[in-house]
Amino acid sequence: MTSDSINSPRLPALPAQSISHDVLMEKYVQRDEHCIDDIHQRVARALAQAERPGHREIWASRFLQALQDGFVPAGRIQSAAGTTLAATLINCFVQPVGDSITGNDEGYPGIYVALAEAAETMRRGGGVGYDFSRIRPHGAWVAGTRSSASGPVPFMRVFDCSCRTVESAGARRGAQMGVLRCDHPDIEDFIAAKDHGELTNFNLSVGLTDAFMQAVCDDRHIELVHRAEPGPRIRTDAQHQRGDGLWVYGVQPARALWERIMQSAYAHSEPGALFLDRINTDNNLSYCETIAATNPCGEQPLPPYGCCCLGSIDLTRFVKNPFEPSARFDEEGFSRLAGLAVRMLDNVLDITAWPLERQRQEALDKRRIGLGFTGLGDALVMLNLRYDAHEGRDAARRIAQALRDAAYAVSCELARERGAFPRFDADLYLSRNTFSSRLPEAQKARIRADGVRNSHLLSIAPTGTISLAFSDNVSNGIEPAYAWRFARRKRLPDGGTEEYIVEDHALRLYRQRMGAEAPLGPAFVSALEMSALAHVKMVAAVAPYIDAGISKTVNVPADCAYEDFKDLYMQAWQLGLKGLTTYRPNASTGAVLEARSRPSCSGCAAPVPSA
Repeated sequence: MTSDSINSPRLPALPAQSISHDVLMEKYVQRDEHCIDDIHQRVARALAQAERPGHREIWASRFLQALQDGFVPAGRIQSAAGTTLAATLINCFVQPVGDSITGNDEGYPGIYVALAEAAETMRRGGGVGYDFSRIRPHGAWVAGTRSSASGPVPFMRVFDCSCRTVESAGARRGAQMGVLRCDHPDIEDFIAAKDHGELTNFNLSVGLTDAFMQAVCDDRHIELVHRAEPGPRIRTDAQHQRGDGLWVYGVQPARALWERIMQSAYAHSEPGALFLDRINTDNNLSYCETIAATNPCGEQPLPPYGCCCLGSIDLTRFVKNPFEPSARFDEEGFSRLAGLAVRMLDNVLDITAWPLERQRQEALDKRRIGLGFTGLGDALVMLNLRYDAHEGRDAARRIAQALRDAAYAVSCELARERGAFPRFDADLYLSRNTFSSRLPEAQKARIRADGVRNSHLLSIAPTGTISLAFSDNVSNGIEPAYAWRFARRKRLPDGGTEEYIVEDHALRLYRQRMGAEAPLGPAFVSALEMSALAHVKMVAAVAPYIDAGISKTVNVPADCAYEDFKDLYMQAWQLGLKGLTTYRPNASTGAVLEARSRPSCSGCAAPVPSA
């Protein structure tokens, strides 16, 4: 299954960049390891332990080849598989949060029980996403007391403090996602939660419904609702109980709230947008779960206690004759590797440590995995295709389709060998306008005959650190290259930072093959040299082939006008996406990356602005 190297046999391998070496040594190597191949051997042996005795050495050899050929498991797997660390191999989870303080709220753990569960999850190395919408709004009546509720945002501060305090296994900083529905009475407090530098250990996203989005389009009002009864101190004539049991706390013009969301996203890059109805309609398991939140980076919409078992394939490894007129993508080699990667991620679910028993039960009932890719931007450059052009999007679409077809085919083979996931029901799984209902007919027939091992198989995650450490800084996930040469600040263990000059992998390979003075062609277009809409259109091209989600950040320059920014989330909803985030450097967000002088580039725009 080995693919030919993309490097000419006459040229030496690219020397490691200093930041790639330092990140590898700091985050991934274990005792007595010194290089990537040492990590590969440890990970391959660990994942092979899920295979039958007597076959493990064979599978360990195949898994090692897969890692050498460009499969890049997520950071938790790279750092902890095959070690004695008390760490999970799962990057992220979603944890439920109820409305009571310590008891159960219709099966949801009380707030401080949820806090303890999240702390244990982060201590074991997992990031956590939460939907805080069940917490009653500020001022609502608390039955059996003389007090009124604090609302979600004050409790989020407690979770933020806990995340900052807990040291995770493997020295990983805690990561959290906080979600609140757009119709929660405290939604404006949530949107403003980061206005003064708070909640630094959270990403924030608003859970947007189709009803709300349509109300924005139609310039109508929306009701702000919750199931908790308003207290006497805040009761108004507008408040009443609806037929569905929810209490109406007030009404608001949808466009006014929408404007508040977009102004906040423009000012400090949050909140992001999650389109809840699209997420749940598309969900293969909508017959047995409802999703209200995602993992911290947004690529995995998950039910309570759900997890994301992630890995990515480096697309640049499958570009033949890069930068030449004869450049092509090796779809056959890519599909073979994708199939083996599915088996490896399925094995992760059986060998990992689980922070909580509920997480283990949820994972083994549904066996979600998230195979994706990294290096899309660089691969398109190597194929002489612009990321922001129709031809580039069409190539990405074909790659995503090949990934889908290979992944589902192997998951069916695994179901025949190991059994389908326990919650599998063929009739329900293949109906109701879900992602799986739109699979090719031959694939659906196979699923009916053999079952499928994994309820979900595909997710495109951000891969900044693993792409930097294991793939010579290829462009991150689905993103285009941020810049061809830039300064990157890396956080040090003592809390300080160190600045590195980093070059993009495609540029380094181009210079090696074409010479230091060769002008760059028009395919060398970076994130800030294309329109924001071009970023959104790339997600729309790939999304129909990805069953879970895609983490995509639309990078916009600091001097982008608000008028050119304010419609991005609306465009994403109209294109059928599940979510989107933006990043515009400013005084409050700062900048981890700063573009430096751009190499000469024929046929491209002006130099990249500093970020």
